[in-house]
Amino acid sequence: MTESKEIRERVFLVVVDNSEEVKVALRFAARRAKHSGGRVALLYTIEPAEFQHWMFVGTLMAEEAREEAEAAVGEFSEIAQEITGQMPMVYIREGDRQNQLMKLLKEEPSISLLVLAAADSTEGPGPLVSSLTGNMVGGLPVPVTVVPGTLCNEDIDRIT
Repeated sequence: MTESKEIRERVFLVVVDNSEEVKVALRFAARRAKHSGGRVALLYTIEPAEFQHWMFVGTLMAEEAREEAEAAVGEFSEIAQEITGQMPMVYIREGDRQNQLMKLLKEEPSISLLVLAAADSTEGPGPLVSSLTGNMVGGLPVPVTVVPGTLCNEDIDRIT
């Protein structure tokens, strides 16, 4: 009896934001994708505005947040494409970052690994890393790789 195997591309998801360590996670994911025949995916979440006194101000804030998201994703997409040779998959979502990440992981079966970088801080590795490697780790549908945010490009290149 022959078993049919579905060959799937490995997709390495990176949650992008304005932190310094995100570039470390992106480089790590892109190099892993390149060497394994996989692909990079980027998730950027637009956090809801906390205060919207007037509708016009709220609309303007939402437009500015969307422009910021598109600019950031554009920059990170260029880095990923430079390393892997292909455009990454891009997801821009609105809402709480952790909730949107969990929704995406459950909705998108092509994602095979989540790559995060830990902040170099006395306050901890960052809220997303803390929650996803703590009490939520058992509910994740994919493995998580946490990369030290202090790695330099040479270190990443050596280990990938």
